[in-house]
Amino acid sequence: MTVLVRPLRPDVPADTEGFARVRRLALPYVLFTPESVRHTVARTHPDARFRPLVAEEDGEIIGTAQVHLIPESPDPGQGALNVYVRPDRTRRGAGRLLVRAAEEYLAEVGATKLFAWALDEPDNQAFAERRGYRRGRSAHFLRLDLAHGTLPPLPEVPPGVELRTAADFADDPRPLFELDAETVLDEPSDVDYEFTDYDAWLAQSWHHPLLDRELTTAACVDGRPVAFSVAYTDGDGRYSTAMTGTARAHRGRGLAKLAKTHSLHRARAAGVTEAFTGNDTGNAPMIAINTWLGYEVCATEVRYVRELG
Repeated sequence: MTVLVRPLRPDVPADTEGFARVRRLALPYVLFTPESVRHTVARTHPDARFRPLVAEEDGEIIGTAQVHLIPESPDPGQGALNVYVRPDRTRRGAGRLLVRAAEEYLAEVGATKLFAWALDEPDNQAFAERRGYRRGRSAHFLRLDLAHGTLPPLPEVPPGVELRTAADFADDPRPLFELDAETVLDEPSDVDYEFTDYDAWLAQSWHHPLLDRELTTAACVDGRPVAFSVAYTDGDGRYSTAMTGTARAHRGRGLAKLAKTHSLHRARAAGVTEAFTGNDTGNAPMIAINTWLGYEVCATEVRYVRELG
């Protein structure tokens, strides 16, 4: 059997379905659908030079790679590749071929430093290190059983605070963009991100097909969001927190915890059965909130870095 690597064809349903299937099997704690795959291809900023790849064996997609530059970084030459192979189709050479194709492409478009995530398992560690990647920080995936678990009671909304949903900002989502741009600056990361392009944020984030505007919850003061929890849902009973954060001037009041708790209660009432989130292993405050909510660690991923040239 021969494994071939080629670009994803976003206009071919079998390709986007195969891509989403591989990612769901390899990373069951991250939401992917064919629609979200097509959206990412169509809406990623042109400066990212985004190129999704698939590894195909006898007409079946068994591996995927998301390959791009990081245009939100003020430092040029930052590139990323995230390679995943179906757990039941490993040891066929798909991962090796995908990494080689991704690295060659990133070198062509000017990347000098590559970042990749890999599940924290011995085979994955050895695979990355053989290719010159060095281990960096790590992050947990966490799962919450909404169908059978117990959520903490809803906390009271403090005086002067109003809870609103993203749907309430449909006519003007810019306040949510501004809060997102501020809070992302404090997210643990190997790369400095800056959200300055409102139109790009609208295209990529606000119009993301998994964004659930009714469940995305913001704590507002004087009508402006100062803390929020962004919710994704896939229509299959699964929920994922895409971002939770608080503006610096309003921290220490439990507003992010308030927003996330209310979002999860409404998600359960809407029939969601399981919720996922992710935390950098050094993000003690957010880990504490998620532990209080009932989340449990279900996997750990490690960030690997390689210099080119």
